[in-house]
Amino acid sequence: MKKNRKRKERIEYRISNKEQGISKLSKIFESPVFDKLLKSLFLVRYSLFNSFLVLCSIFILAACENDLEEVNQAISQDDLKYETMQDVELLYSDSAILRVKVMGDKMLRYLDTKTPTQEFPEGIEVDFFDLNGRTQSVLTSKYAIRYEKKNEIIVKDSVVWKSKRNERLETEELIWDEKQNKVYTKKFVKITRPDEIVYGYGFEADQDFNQWEINAITGTIKVDGLTDEFKE
Repeated sequence: MKKNRKRKERIEYRISNKEQGISKLSKIFESPVFDKLLKSLFLVRYSLFNSFLVLCSIFILAACENDLEEVNQAISQDDLKYETMQDVELLYSDSAILRVKVMGDKMLRYLDTKTPTQEFPEGIEVDFFDLNGRTQSVLTSKYAIRYEKKNEIIVKDSVVWKSKRNERLETEELIWDEKQNKVYTKKFVKITRPDEIVYGYGFEADQDFNQWEINAITGTIKVDGLTDEFKE
């Protein structure tokens, strides 16, 4: 009986201790101090989360700014590649005498310092003059490009060159050498004169179209023997 009584007392004592512990914990949880502690922990976690969001935002904004800078740099560089001009007229003089006039509806002037060029995407007309200012020949094409450092103009697409002597050259490409005052090509050419039509490959002439030659003549047709269908 005594043993049972002691055991019972121990059990009751343990139960009593547990109840006291629970009661103390309840008081702690309900205390203002514990409430402040919870709020502090929440604020710390909230502050850390906000800091993380701020850091992420900073990285994202920095990346976006870098991307925008790259885009703006690319656009600005692209804009600086060339400038557009309308109704262009280039004049070439020798000893204050006008010798050549180049005209184009539109010109793109590329600003590359290594290979500065002027492009005429809508075609070109070149008038050649003698020392007295009289027109010697007129050259036209649907496209042209001028290389400044080479002092050379290449005309392409439906190229037609007419002289004052009523001679007409037709080809797909001509090169005008500004330094040597000559015009030439390696392409196929057709020259129509008052009395004949000459076909061949390779052509060279002075810029006034007074003297010219075809490197390899492939055919000649006398105009007197042509029907109206073949006459220009």
